[in-house]
Amino acid sequence: MPAMVVAYLFALAAQAAAPGIEGRWANPKRSVVMVIAPCGAQLCGTVEEASDKAKADARKGTAQLVGSQLLTEVRPVASGRWQGKLFVPDKRMRVTAKLQLTDAGQLKVSGCALGKSLCKTQVWTRQ
Repeated sequence: MPAMVVAYLFALAAQAAAPGIEGRWANPKRSVVMVIAPCGAQLCGTVEEASDKAKADARKGTAQLVGSQLLTEVRPVASGRWQGKLFVPDKRMRVTAKLQLTDAGQLKVSGCALGKSLCKTQVWTRQ
Protein backbone atom coordinates (compact mmCIF):
# COMPACT_ATOMS: atom_id res chain seq x y z
CA MET A 1 0.00 0.00 0.00
CA PRO A 2 1.50 3.38 -0.92
CA ALA A 3 2.61 5.58 1.97
CA MET A 4 0.14 8.35 0.99
CA VAL A 5 -2.81 5.95 1.30
CA VAL A 6 -1.62 4.72 4.69
CA ALA A 7 -1.19 8.29 5.96
CA TYR A 8 -4.68 9.17 4.70
CA LEU A 9 -6.22 6.16 6.47
CA PHE A 10 -4.46 7.08 9.73
CA ALA A 11 -5.76 10.65 9.44
CA LEU A 12 -9.33 9.40 8.91
CA ALA A 13 -9.04 7.07 11.91
CA ALA A 14 -7.75 9.91 14.11
CA GLN A 15 -10.68 12.14 13.10
CA ALA A 16 -13.16 9.37 13.86
CA ALA A 17 -11.54 8.65 17.23
CA ALA A 18 -11.60 12.26 18.40
CA PRO A 19 -15.01 13.85 17.81
CA GLY A 20 -15.18 17.62 17.93
CA ILE A 21 -17.24 19.94 20.08
CA GLU A 22 -18.91 21.82 17.25
CA GLY A 23 -22.70 21.78 17.51
CA ARG A 24 -25.55 22.66 19.87
CA TRP A 25 -25.04 22.22 23.63
CA ALA A 26 -27.45 22.75 26.55
CA ASN A 27 -26.45 23.54 30.12
CA PRO A 28 -27.68 21.13 32.86
CA LYS A 29 -30.94 23.05 33.49
CA ARG A 30 -31.50 23.45 29.73
CA SER A 31 -31.94 27.16 30.42
CA VAL A 32 -29.30 28.04 27.81
CA VAL A 33 -28.47 26.41 24.47
CA MET A 34 -25.18 27.43 22.91
CA VAL A 35 -23.89 26.72 19.42
CA ILE A 36 -20.16 26.08 19.20
CA ALA A 37 -18.83 26.80 15.71
CA PRO A 38 -15.68 28.02 13.94
CA CYS A 39 -14.66 31.65 14.40
CA GLY A 40 -11.67 32.13 12.17
CA ALA A 41 -8.97 29.64 13.17
CA GLN A 42 -10.60 28.97 16.56
CA LEU A 43 -14.05 28.08 17.90
CA CYS A 44 -16.60 30.22 19.71
CA GLY A 45 -19.96 29.67 21.36
CA THR A 46 -23.03 31.80 20.72
CA VAL A 47 -26.25 31.60 22.73
CA GLU A 48 -29.06 30.34 20.49
CA GLU A 49 -31.84 29.89 23.07
CA ALA A 50 -32.36 30.98 26.67
CA SER A 51 -35.12 30.78 29.27
CA ASP A 52 -36.72 33.97 30.56
CA LYS A 53 -34.91 33.51 33.89
CA ALA A 54 -31.53 33.10 32.17
CA LYS A 55 -32.21 36.25 30.12
CA ALA A 56 -33.13 38.22 33.25
CA ASP A 57 -30.03 37.00 35.14
CA ALA A 58 -27.79 37.85 32.18
CA ARG A 59 -29.01 41.46 32.00
CA LYS A 60 -26.49 42.24 34.75
CA GLY A 61 -23.72 41.83 32.19
CA THR A 62 -25.25 41.93 28.71
CA ALA A 63 -28.26 43.65 27.20
CA GLN A 64 -29.27 40.62 25.14
CA LEU A 65 -28.32 37.04 25.99
CA VAL A 66 -29.59 35.33 22.83
CA GLY A 67 -27.08 36.03 20.09
CA SER A 68 -24.27 36.86 22.53
CA GLN A 69 -20.93 35.19 21.95
CA LEU A 70 -20.05 34.00 25.46
CA LEU A 71 -17.40 31.41 24.60
CA THR A 72 -14.38 32.72 22.66
CA GLU A 73 -10.82 31.84 21.66
CA VAL A 74 -11.49 28.09 21.99
CA ARG A 75 -8.62 25.95 20.76
CA PRO A 76 -7.61 22.32 21.24
CA VAL A 77 -4.97 21.67 23.90
CA ALA A 78 -5.00 17.84 23.90
CA SER A 79 -7.07 15.00 22.50
CA GLY A 80 -10.66 15.61 23.63
CA ARG A 81 -9.71 18.83 25.49
CA TRP A 82 -10.07 22.51 24.60
CA GLN A 83 -9.40 25.82 26.33
CA GLY A 84 -10.80 29.30 25.78
CA LYS A 85 -12.52 32.23 27.47
CA LEU A 86 -16.05 32.23 28.89
CA PHE A 87 -17.99 35.38 29.74
CA VAL A 88 -20.39 34.85 32.66
CA PRO A 89 -22.93 37.67 32.24
CA ASP A 90 -24.62 37.48 35.66
CA LYS A 91 -21.20 37.73 37.35
CA ARG A 92 -19.85 40.23 34.80
CA MET A 93 -16.59 38.32 34.52
CA ARG A 94 -14.53 36.57 31.88
CA VAL A 95 -12.96 33.32 33.03
CA THR A 96 -10.59 30.74 31.58
CA ALA A 97 -12.71 27.87 30.32
CA LYS A 98 -11.58 24.27 30.03
CA LEU A 99 -13.73 21.95 27.95
CA GLN A 100 -13.48 18.17 27.97
CA LEU A 101 -15.52 15.88 25.78
CA THR A 102 -16.45 13.07 28.18
CA ASP A 103 -18.31 11.19 25.45
CA ALA A 104 -19.92 12.13 22.14
CA GLY A 105 -22.95 13.59 23.94
CA GLN A 106 -21.46 15.29 27.00
CA LEU A 107 -19.10 18.21 27.41
CA LYS A 108 -17.58 19.02 30.81
CA VAL A 109 -17.15 22.80 31.01
CA SER A 110 -15.04 24.25 33.83
CA GLY A 111 -14.34 27.90 34.47
CA CYS A 112 -12.08 29.48 37.05
CA ALA A 113 -11.63 33.09 38.12
CA LEU A 114 -9.06 34.59 40.47
CA GLY A 115 -6.58 31.83 39.78
CA LYS A 116 -8.23 28.67 41.02
CA SER A 117 -9.99 30.15 44.03
CA LEU A 118 -13.40 30.50 42.31
CA CYS A 119 -14.26 27.56 40.04
CA LYS A 120 -17.44 26.00 38.68
CA THR A 121 -18.04 22.95 36.52
CA GLN A 122 -21.09 21.96 34.47
CA VAL A 123 -21.78 19.06 32.14
CA TRP A 124 -23.46 20.22 28.95
CA THR A 125 -25.48 17.87 26.74
CA ARG A 126 -25.31 17.75 22.96
CA GLN A 127 -28.61 18.69 21.35
